[in-house]
Amino acid sequence: MADLVNQIGNKIRILRKNRGLTQAELGEKVDLPQSYIGGIERGEKNISIVTMERIIDALRISPVELFSTVQLSEKEQVLDSLKVLLLTRSLNEIEIIYRLSKDVLAALDTKK
Repeated sequence: MADLVNQIGNKIRILRKNRGLTQAELGEKVDLPQSYIGGIERGEKNISIVTMERIIDALRISPVELFSTVQLSEKEQVLDSLKVLLLTRSLNEIEIIYRLSKDVLAALDTKK
């Protein structure tokens, strides 16, 4: 069980950093001190479901994202960073980026 606490804490750290938040900023969003956030990330704190829910909301993720493949691969970290960039955009901008991405990928596929 301690391993799961460490893995979840590490994932929270990665997701927090991908969002450009400090421990203090995340703590402010969830009404917890920075030292407590640090303890969670280091796997020293066994957090309640209520606290976990507040962190999930603050990071703008789903519970599934926190628990699925607890260890993020490099590819998953980059995909999460891309998601964070897109979250602040309008639907119209996201659709434009999607079409551009499809075109770029199609061009890359023709070079294979």
